[in-house]
Amino acid sequence: MKSNDQPESSTLTETLPALTTATIKRVQEGVAAAGDRSVREIIAKTLTGLEARHEGLIEPRVNAGIRRFVLRSLIHAIFRVRVENSEKIPQTSAILAANHLHHIDPLLLLAEISTKPHYYIVGDARTLYNKWWKRFILSFAGGVIPLARIWKEEVAVVQAAKAGRQDLSELAQTIESTVPTGGDIPTLRQIDRIVLGILAQGDGMILFPEGRLGDTEGQLHLPLKRGTVIYALRAGVPIVPVALIGTHDLYLRKELTLRIGEPLHFAQTTRPNRQEVDIALEKLQAAMEALLPKDYQEPTDIKLLRYFLNHMLW
Repeated sequence: MKSNDQPESSTLTETLPALTTATIKRVQEGVAAAGDRSVREIIAKTLTGLEARHEGLIEPRVNAGIRRFVLRSLIHAIFRVRVENSEKIPQTSAILAANHLHHIDPLLLLAEISTKPHYYIVGDARTLYNKWWKRFILSFAGGVIPLARIWKEEVAVVQAAKAGRQDLSELAQTIESTVPTGGDIPTLRQIDRIVLGILAQGDGMILFPEGRLGDTEGQLHLPLKRGTVIYALRAGVPIVPVALIGTHDLYLRKELTLRIGEPLHFAQTTRPNRQEVDIALEKLQAAMEALLPKDYQEPTDIKLLRYFLNHMLW
């Protein structure tokens, strides 16, 4: 499950992936999901339910303790997990800001952190709902804010078609007519209302400030996106830095580590200015980097089920 920070338009300026056969196949599957009526209906229904919290309506969701038990049972059956300094996570509303190496990261966090407050994640809608078993699990588990947006692989296809790749022209046209960018004003405002409403009502958020999957253990993908600190400043909640270690390359019984840092507290402001945001972002980056290993060495164990575990959540 791809789980990222709040939507930003930087996708269009990032380095785009090479258009391999696998990349194009992923794009074709993604476009099919974007055009799937059932997927669109699930996204709309979920977002409507999350917004209804403002009106005092109860959002259907499984008990956080049950969610944690199920996820933890599954993850511990496959991996060895070590959690450091879990007592530093406050029992009140907060934002957990973690580095992001694999689609399993949000599930790992939800499996190990406290059940109070109830934590939510922002996830890529098509990655969340592209398989029936994911839709089934999420239909009762709750706790996910689905974000419909364009993938960088799709941007690469569109740009290649415009540069003369005739074999991609039809796919590019379908992308432009079917796939939402996620950067339009109504979408951004809706996500903002939902996230700030969650924090205002005492629940928590898990965000990934890198805004994408990283590709190297022990290193952040910089610059960090600003949304995490903007939400914290506007909501007046602390940011808890978290380092995820070992999740970039998965295999059976590998040790995965969650390392929790000291909460970062900032003065609340409903309209944070650029200087306030930049200062908070610098503090967050320094805190996250301090938690990451400086000399990570990938284990040389026999890597059983490596391909399956690295692709099961695509």
